[in-house]
Amino acid sequence: MEFNAVILAGGRATRLGGVPKPSLKYDGGTLLSHALQTAQGATSVVVVGPDVDGDPLPESVLIAREEPAFAGPAAAIAAGLAALKTGPPSEWTLVLACDMPKASAGIARLFEALKTNPSVEGVMAVSVDGRKQPLLGVYSTAALEREVDAASHGPGLTDSPVFRLLARLNLLDVGVPAGSTDDVDTWEDAAALGIDYELEANVKSQEETLEDWCRTLLQAFELEGVEVDINEVLAVAGVAAHSVVRPAAPLTTFIAGYAAGMARGIGQASDDASMNAALDLARKIAKEYSETGTDAE
Repeated sequence: MEFNAVILAGGRATRLGGVPKPSLKYDGGTLLSHALQTAQGATSVVVVGPDVDGDPLPESVLIAREEPAFAGPAAAIAAGLAALKTGPPSEWTLVLACDMPKASAGIARLFEALKTNPSVEGVMAVSVDGRKQPLLGVYSTAALEREVDAASHGPGLTDSPVFRLLARLNLLDVGVPAGSTDDVDTWEDAAALGIDYELEANVKSQEETLEDWCRTLLQAFELEGVEVDINEVLAVAGVAAHSVVRPAAPLTTFIAGYAAGMARGIGQASDDASMNAALDLARKIAKEYSETGTDAE
């Protein structure tokens, strides 16, 4: 089955201290090189993102950048489609985030599903725990271009969720092998996947800085006795950024913290219980928002 490929290699990597994800090392190569290998067989490949030092691209690979920079994966997909128009057309487009080093395990399942379900407009990977991953999917090129064009006549795609871009497509959810959709958002994710990074000292410095800043804020608000799980707060912020829009991250954590404070103030629960409940609810709502692809009422 012929296809083109859009590899997403941008993003601020805020929870990685700004370290470019494509340059992280896994199993002897960079994450970007693994993504290119996963897309092997594509007629044309475009990498959407900033230049990656130390990982030169093959001459045949196209390079694109979303406008404005860091406008999110939906805008990056649109930029990739535009770049692919300069080469041979293809009925299908593989969309792949470069931070899923085991994605190749799921590719065969996606194409098998397409062959046995020719009436659909695409297939999307679903992890073993039921989470949909739109950045590991194969979609009708014409359908993607149609939705990008529709968005250009409306609110646009800047900071728009990918699920919203795909909302009107007739898609088939396809279960993929365990680990296929594991991605790298935090250093904990990287460690779990066995990903190396040479500037470990800088990472530690960032973690220490966050802990020190957290203590400073708690002292300023006279909350020295409150325990804050920094990783959990950042994780919820990440879910909101990916599932809604990027600016939703600070807004979500602020509202969750405010709700936790209100619950604690009226004696509903302890500090830990109220904070955990607020963060769990915020995460749940953000995930549900991404799956509906519509604004909450």
